[in-house]
Amino acid sequence: MNAPKITLVGAGGMSFGPAMVNDIVHTKSLAGARLVLHDVNAERLQRAFQFACKMNAAAGSPIVVDYSTDPATALGGADYVISSAEFRRFESWRQDYEIPNKYGATQITGENGGPGAVFHSLRSINNTLSICRSIEEYCPDAFLLNLSNPMSRVTLAINKGTKVRNVGMCHEMPMGVYRLSRRLRVNAKDIDAKASGINHFTFFTEFRNRRTGEDLLPRIRSFFDKGFFDYSDRTKKVMQRLGSGTVGGSVVEFNYSPLVVHMVRTYGLVPCSVDSHIGEYVDFALDVTDWHPVPLDFHEPVSLKGERLATWAATTKVPIPLQAMGHSHEEVVPIIAAMWTGEPTRIMAVNVPNRGYIPDVKDGAIVEVGATVDGDGIHPEQMPALGEPLAGWIGTQVDLQDKVVDAALQRDPALAFEALKEDPNSPADEAACRKMFDELLALQSDLLPF
Repeated sequence: MNAPKITLVGAGGMSFGPAMVNDIVHTKSLAGARLVLHDVNAERLQRAFQFACKMNAAAGSPIVVDYSTDPATALGGADYVISSAEFRRFESWRQDYEIPNKYGATQITGENGGPGAVFHSLRSINNTLSICRSIEEYCPDAFLLNLSNPMSRVTLAINKGTKVRNVGMCHEMPMGVYRLSRRLRVNAKDIDAKASGINHFTFFTEFRNRRTGEDLLPRIRSFFDKGFFDYSDRTKKVMQRLGSGTVGGSVVEFNYSPLVVHMVRTYGLVPCSVDSHIGEYVDFALDVTDWHPVPLDFHEPVSLKGERLATWAATTKVPIPLQAMGHSHEEVVPIIAAMWTGEPTRIMAVNVPNRGYIPDVKDGAIVEVGATVDGDGIHPEQMPALGEPLAGWIGTQVDLQDKVVDAALQRDPALAFEALKEDPNSPADEAACRKMFDELLALQSDLLPF
C-alpha cells in the first residue's frame, strides 16, 4: 500500500472530527489515504460523512472517504486510529461539576481534576477500553491516537490495560503558544517552545523567537506583571456579565486569568493552559479569586451551535469556501504523516509514560512533553526537572492517576471512592464525599466499569 487507512472513532462529534478530516485532506503526504468515519450514532455519522465529503471535494478529492457504524468494517486493516468519543458528554459533565460542589467540593471545572473528574475518568476509561478491545480484535497493529479526556488517566489506562500502541494528544500547548505569541505581538510560526508537566498542567521551559534568538519568557512574565491584571471587583463584575453569554463566555475563558497571573507572579511558572484547566489540579484556585467562569456554560451551547452549523454545511447548496481552511492547531495528523513517511517531525506535546523524560516525576506516570516523530515512532524529549512546588503538585495528581485507573481496571468502586476522597478539591468531611460519590454512582452507573 502507498497510502494508509485511517479510522476516526467518534466521528459524529464536533470537538475534533471536522479538524481531523480537514487536516488529513490538506496533508499532501497522505494523498490517496482511505479515511473511514466510525460512530455508533448513525444519524450523526451520516452528517459527518456528508461534511467530510464536501471538505474532500473542495480540496480536489485527495483522499477516499468512507463511513460505517460496524466496528469490524471501520477498523479492519486500519493503520491508524484516531479516537475522540464520549457518551452523554454534557449531561454527565454537568453532574460532575454541580453535585460535588453541592457537598462542599472546591473544584472549578470538574472535567480533568477534582472529585467530579473521578467519574469523568471512569466513564471515559470504560468507553476507551472498549474501543481498544475492538482495535485488538480488528487491527492489532494499528497505532491509536487518543484525544479523549481526562487525557493523563485515559492514556495510563490504555497502557496498563491493553497492548495497543498509542499516544495521547491535546492541543493545549500549541494553543498556549498561539495565545501568548499574540499578546507579545510575535508571529506564532516564529516561536520555538518547549513545555512539560501533565496534560492541562504543563508549563513552558522555553519560549524563544527563532528569528532573533530572543528568550521571550522574561517578556511574558513582565506582561503578566502589568497593572491590567490586578483584577478589581469592578472588572470581575464585568467579566461575570460578559461570561453569561455564549460568545462572551469564550472571551472570558481565554482572557480572564487570575490564576495564571498568580502562577507567573508567585512562582515564575508560565502555564500553557488557561485558569479553568490549571485550576483543576490545585486546591487554592478559589483562594486566588472567589469567582471563576464555568466552562461548561459556554462549551455546551457552542457545541450545540456547532452541531447545527455542521448539519447545515453538510446539506446546503450554498457554496462554502472549505478549500480555504488551513491546518488546525492539532498535532494528530502531523504524527500520522511523520510515522507513515518516515520524515522526522517535531511535535510540541505528546502524552506518554514517563521514562525519565521528566526526572522528578514517577516513572511510568503519563507526562506531557515534546517529541520527534519518524518512521520508528515517537521519541519524547528529555526535559529538566520541574522543581518544587510544581513537582509536588504533579506528584499528587500522579498518585490519583494510578488510583483512578486501577479502580477502572479492577472494577472496584471502593478504590474509586478512595481516589475521590483524596482529591485536593474534595471536602475534608468523608460523609460528604460518600454522599456525592453515591449520588453520581446512581446517575451514571450504566456508563461506569462497575
